[in-house]
Amino acid sequence: MIFKENFKMGLTDLGKENKIKNIAILKMLENIGSYHSDIAGYGANDTLTKKLTWILLDWKLKVLNRPKYGQTLEVRTWAREGNRFFTYRDYEIYDENKNLCAIATSKWTLINIEEGKMTRITEEVIRSYNVEEKEVFPGEKLDKIQMPKNFISSIKYTVIRKDIDINKHMHNLYYLDLAYEALPEEEYEKRPFDNVRIMYKTEIKLGDTVICKYTKRSDKNIVVIQSEDEKHLHAIIELY
Repeated sequence: MIFKENFKMGLTDLGKENKIKNIAILKMLENIGSYHSDIAGYGANDTLTKKLTWILLDWKLKVLNRPKYGQTLEVRTWAREGNRFFTYRDYEIYDENKNLCAIATSKWTLINIEEGKMTRITEEVIRSYNVEEKEVFPGEKLDKIQMPKNFISSIKYTVIRKDIDINKHMHNLYYLDLAYEALPEEEYEKRPFDNVRIMYKTEIKLGDTVICKYTKRSDKNIVVIQSEDEKHLHAIIELY
């Protein structure tokens, strides 16, 4: 089942030249995935009854044609079959002229909220989403991003209340905000970056102080988010 929803671009969605920002794109993708889960019976309102919630593990976004302010965008999403513990969701965004603007894929796991652990994704769950075989990045896998050995600069950030989501962790979109803050000014001014990859590892909680380390590898800006004592990896972000 390919699920569709229209989204009207607003002022807070805008970046350079009145074109849509990456975080605004990811927000639309996040919302349409949630709407699809509502219909499938595994949405936000079903969490307490089913004791299950979806946790995002990875984003990969490629912008092909960045829409300008004022457009209504058609966003499409569908679930893809994974394995017992991971599943995938793909996305497409079209402008008002039906031009393909962006594609994305994501990786998810199902968490038992009572145990706080990953749980098996059953055939019942898979069937409820009417999975599709179509892939926006055919044959590509969300392989692990390798940790850089050396870094150019770093910043620290302490998580505050506005950063926390319904799962009591720092919301997944705000990792991208942190990555932008960690960029040197000359790299930040090169935005928008048409390729975004975010690999999540360990959740960040209220009051945590994290270190955001920056480096550049080939054409990729890489930000690694770690705990203050550097014992825990929270995420690795690539922007290019």
